Amino acid sequence: MLAGFSMGTGEVTRYLGTYGSAGISKAALLGVIPPFVLKTNDNEKGVPGEVFDGIKETIAKDRYLWFEEFFKNFFNTDELAPERIGDAALKAHFQVAVGMSPYATYACVDTWLTDFRDDLPKIDVPTLVIHGEKDRILPFESTAARLRDENLIADLEFHEIKNGPHNVGWTFPDEVNPALLAFLAK
Repeated sequence: MLAGFSMGTGEVTRYLGTYGSAGISKAALLGVIPPFVLKTNDNEKGVPGEVFDGIKETIAKDRYLWFEEFFKNFFNTDELAPERIGDAALKAHFQVAVGMSPYATYACVDTWLTDFRDDLPKIDVPTLVIHGEKDRILPFESTAARLRDENLIADLEFHEIKNGPHNVGWTFPDEVNPALLAFLAK
């Protein structure tokens, strides 16, 4: 089985789209980036490019501030802290993130704009998608809802986490873990 979270969902999608599913029985995608997050003429449900330009500008000016704000939205701390994410966990995530090189921090933004629409129809294994409906990083309507509503993956099991932020694995393990374990057991 292949599983990915956030940008890792793009890796799983691209792998299956490029190499096929030989030796792969299932896929799990949590906090999905596919199908294509950038708004274009042929992708009206995407996020405007100015948002990503603004992210890169902020990173270039003060990447520490950017990480601090990013994690607030990654976990929706205004709604979920401290009950579902504590200060120590936020600090630990921040410490890991700032260990990334400044160049990698800036350059990774462009990777979010990868178009996975041609890869999705090639996925021919049962696929689980788990996504928070209040995801501020990869908005639900621009990403996960499209996988479900547009039938972009043939054999799709879908779990929307009510009030879930981007990192539902951390904040809603009581919903994510049973769904993932039930999917694995099939």
